Amino acid sequence: MQIPSFPECRHPLVSALNHYNDQDLLTLFQRHPDTGKYFVALFGRYSPIVYSLIRHSVRSPAQADYLFAVTWRHIYFELGGLNLHEHSTPDKPFTLQSWLINITAVCINCVALPPVEEIQYSLQNASPPLWCYLEQALDRLSPVQRLMILMAQTFHWSETRIAAYLQAEGEVVTPRGVKRQLDEAYQALEVALPEDIAEIYLDRLSPNSTDSNTETAHDDVFALDPLEPIFE
Repeated sequence: MQIPSFPECRHPLVSALNHYNDQDLLTLFQRHPDTGKYFVALFGRYSPIVYSLIRHSVRSPAQADYLFAVTWRHIYFELGGLNLHEHSTPDKPFTLQSWLINITAVCINCVALPPVEEIQYSLQNASPPLWCYLEQALDRLSPVQRLMILMAQTFHWSETRIAAYLQAEGEVVTPRGVKRQLDEAYQALEVALPEDIAEIYLDRLSPNSTDSNTETAHDDVFALDPLEPIFE
């Protein structure tokens, strides 16, 4: 079994955190929710363990990648309220690794996996930390901006079709207006991402590109279906 490699874990912003222990990274993650590098560092440290557990439990590589992403999404939301000391005893400290293994086991047993042919998630195009922060950034946009981005990128609708849909919903907008609003929405989305996440991931997604068009840079990411919320 081959463990996926994640280039972001070697980014200077992330590798500079290698000397921190798990508790330090967890504390920094909780204290600085608008900084993404601490979660990326934890992901890089424990993604091999999580992936190995999932891959040995799921036959299909596509389903394993999907479950791996869903598991890390769940980990991301749970880390914010995690207190390792609450679960520790003087003779048996509770470690982050133990917690991650338990969470992974819960996800393996509880998440209903879609059929392989319905999975469009690509681990190569969008690793779990990027997906978590991109989803969070989308939530910070206005409803119209979020809807237009999803129609353009997830459903690949043309500007004319988006305009027709919005007009049917009572919005007065032309195809040219859709393009202008989409450009503004992509810029707002990039601003909504943590600065370090934008530096770590957007440069990696288009390392040789001098095109500042955010839509082009994110095409592969937005082509993915939204991940299913779990335990909510």
